[in-house]
Amino acid sequence: MTATAEPYSRPTAKEGITAFFRSPAAIPYLLLLPAIVVILAVVLVPLLVSFWTSFTSYNLTKPDTLYNFVGLRNYQRLLGNEEFWWAFGRTFLFVTITLNLEMLLGLGLALLINKITWGQRTLRTIMMFPMMFSPILVGFQFKYVFNDSIGLVNNALFDLGIISQPIPWLVDGTLANFSIIFAEIWMSTSVFAILLLAGLMALPKEPIEAAKVDGCNPWQVFRHITLPFLMPFVYIAMTIRSLDVARAYDMIRIMTNGGPAGRTELIWTLMTRTGYQNSQMGMANAMGYVSIILSIVFTFYFYRKLTAARTFMGGAQ
Repeated sequence: MTATAEPYSRPTAKEGITAFFRSPAAIPYLLLLPAIVVILAVVLVPLLVSFWTSFTSYNLTKPDTLYNFVGLRNYQRLLGNEEFWWAFGRTFLFVTITLNLEMLLGLGLALLINKITWGQRTLRTIMMFPMMFSPILVGFQFKYVFNDSIGLVNNALFDLGIISQPIPWLVDGTLANFSIIFAEIWMSTSVFAILLLAGLMALPKEPIEAAKVDGCNPWQVFRHITLPFLMPFVYIAMTIRSLDVARAYDMIRIMTNGGPAGRTELIWTLMTRTGYQNSQMGMANAMGYVSIILSIVFTFYFYRKLTAARTFMGGAQ
């Protein structure tokens, strides 16, 4: 009597999925499942809803307009919206000035702290304090500092006899922009300083010692050895900060609320005013997706620079 082999039956998709989830290989995915569900609920779903509403005439006071599809009308109106493009250009200028000043000041702080041999840990801790404050708290702090009546700056200038009339720091358009940039730099320069200090601590000593033996002065050592080694750290910090600065809202909302007369209005304060005060949520979301272009441009630019810096230093691309 001969035994006949049963024909092989390929498992169905349902059986394959069941077998996978019963295997040890599924444990990491099962552990990550709650986090994935939360991310989908709080990130992906609102993102899709906001993207949909950018193609509608959605008005917060008229919920039925959520389903009123208008195509590219919101984006076409933005092309001719002078107020939006002024805010866009002001945001671009704000990001550019802030990033460069933060980088220069952070580099200076990192170089100074790196030279200190006693109390360096304490200084590193103190240096991190400004970035620990929330932007709202920093906004209230500098709104008081630059207040034209009771502000610390004007009172100090009065006591020193430098001014006889109060300076309208938050009322004049140019001075208000300066005040906001100053507050942003005070809060976030430490991000650059910490990352660049980490780069300085990782810098190998042999090239520097060899350059000194060859007769290089301190500037030549910094220009040709230290700075090229730090450039990848600089571009990483700039990529991180460009995304933060481009979304600046809290501090500006507290200090000037976009005033005076819209002179400090950035993209995100304009979006908030359009969406929540004017109830034009469809138009506000269209502004948001257009402003993503700004973040993409900065991120792509700094990524290209980071790749070039790593290639120059002989690292992997």
